[in-house]
Amino acid sequence: MTTISAPTPVTTVSPVTIPASYRGQDLQVKVSAPTSGDGLPTIVFAHGFSLASRDYAPLADYWAARGFVVIQPTFLDSKTLGLAPDDPRTPDIWRLRVQDMSHVADSLELIERTVPGLAGRIDRTRLIAAGHSYGAQTAGMLLGERVRDAAGTPGESMTDARFTVGILLAHPGDGDSLNELAQTYFPFMRPDFTELTAPAFLAAGDHDQSPLSTRGPDWFTDVYTMSPANKTLLTLFGGEHGLGGINGYEAAATTDENPQRVELVQRLSTAWLRAAVLGDAEDWTVAADELHSEPEPAGRLESK
Repeated sequence: MTTISAPTPVTTVSPVTIPASYRGQDLQVKVSAPTSGDGLPTIVFAHGFSLASRDYAPLADYWAARGFVVIQPTFLDSKTLGLAPDDPRTPDIWRLRVQDMSHVADSLELIERTVPGLAGRIDRTRLIAAGHSYGAQTAGMLLGERVRDAAGTPGESMTDARFTVGILLAHPGDGDSLNELAQTYFPFMRPDFTELTAPAFLAAGDHDQSPLSTRGPDWFTDVYTMSPANKTLLTLFGGEHGLGGINGYEAAATTDENPQRVELVQRLSTAWLRAAVLGDAEDWTVAADELHSEPEPAGRLESK
């Protein structure tokens, strides 16, 4: 198995508080950064519905130990904040999530000053939008996705050109396949992928049966089939929505605990990022070749 790079020590600071009047309360983020290196690319990671910045440590720890700053906002839908269901902000949380991600990009200087040893080490030209599930849609909107209305018309663009590539994991599929419950509670989950032109690494589980969709696990591959080129899809065999447990180290955090799947997402996403963001394609070539040559591979790669 290829070794992408030797892991380096990581500094984690949480919470870092960012003033954010537009959302009615300050934005809190968790920051994980390697203790050495300069010109660091930065991943801004969007959590899934009701989760928080403290989740997804298997990804944040791995990426940070291999040369990426990882910033994880806690959005207003997080159960840690206890927002009342009748809070007037609730219908707009999907928009506020995207604004939060852009606000992180606006606040990198403050973040650098707050995290010990980080000042002057972030490369502002290498920002990556990443997310899982609901968070994948949040990240995708920074890269060109839009939300269609009930008539199918794409809404406003919330693209942020500072984000140049994406990591979109278990991204919800076409909104025409939402069941009645989802149409009522998640009407914004109607993505239009036509303008999702940025390069992106995608991952989906072939056993991920969403309670929101009338279709099967292929729903989570719509982001690949319906978007323009420059996409790579990793399909995890036997993977469910947690993709083996990317949302936490504890078994209770996922329905399909499988360290091999988590390691595959960690390793391939990092190798892809090194090629897409740093121009170092060697690790990606080796990692992809290794997966293809395994007698019983844990997943399948395809690109367009």
